[in-house]
Formats: sequence, structure tokens, C-alpha cells
Amino acid sequence: MSRRHSAEKREILPDPKFGNVQLSKFINVLMTRGKKSAAEKIAYGAIDIISNKVSNDLDLNPDLSKINKGLAVLIFVLNKVKPDIEVRSRRVGGATYQVPVEVRVDRGYALAMRWLRDAARKRGERTMEERLAAEILDATNGRGTAIKKRDDTHKMAEANRAFAHFRW
Repeated sequence: MSRRHSAEKREILPDPKFGNVQLSKFINVLMTRGKKSAAEKIAYGAIDIISNKVSNDLDLNPDLSKINKGLAVLIFVLNKVKPDIEVRSRRVGGATYQVPVEVRVDRGYALAMRWLRDAARKRGERTMEERLAAEILDATNGRGTAIKKRDDTHKMAEANRAFAHFRW
């Protein structure tokens, strides 16, 4: 790892259908082997499935009510799955401690997107669109593998709270 300077952030263009940057990043996370059109098809298909299944009485953030219902649910779920705190390994005097640290916003969203993708891949539905939609709908109800991963991360940080003074 270079000590001179950190890499600059690339500006990501919004997705072509909804004009949302967060969705564009999620599509990039879904993409495998450079097949962006396939990843877009999966993401848009999952959003369509969610739009058809979700009820109107879902209490989302009022700012999200102006956009597509499925996209609003996806953004709501990303905020819900995003961890607030995680543990980092810190070596002090020959021992390695798991030190709880707060998660930066951009890293939180990146973790949430990866956890949603991985949880969807492990599900049993037929297509990836159905798997992703089912995982997102489970996360809106507070269950599912992605939510469990967030809870486990928080529990690990809470268990190691005694080592918080090693934070750097």
C-alpha cells in the first residue's frame, strides 16, 4: 500500500433508467466479468419485482416518495443494512485486538451493497432477479441474511467495546 497519497475517488455517472448514483454503484457491485448490461438487467428486474410486490402503506423516508417505488425500497434497505460500527484489527505490544471503530458513510454503503449481493447469491430462487428482490423484501421486514450480517457486525463491536481505547 502506498504511503504517499490515497487514490482519488472516481465520479460515477448516474444509471441510465432512473438517474440515481446509488443504483449505479449497486449495479457495479452486481456486475461480474465486466457484463454491465447483465447486471443492469438483474437490478432493474429486481426493482420491477419489488414495485409489483410492495404495498403502498410501507413507511419509507418522505424524500423517497417522489421516485420509483422499487428504487425507494432499495435505497431504504441500503440505509437499513448499512453498519454503524465495525471492528478493525489493531496490533498492540505483540497482541492483536479487535478494536471497534465507526464506519464511514461511503464504506457503510459499500458493505451494505456487498452483503445484499452475497446474500442474494446464496438464496434458492430460480433467477438472480428473484433472489435479489426476495432478499431486499426480507431486509425491509428486518430479516434475511444481509440484516443478520449487520447485526453480527454490531454484536462483535459491542463485545469488543473494552478495547475501544486502542482506537487510532
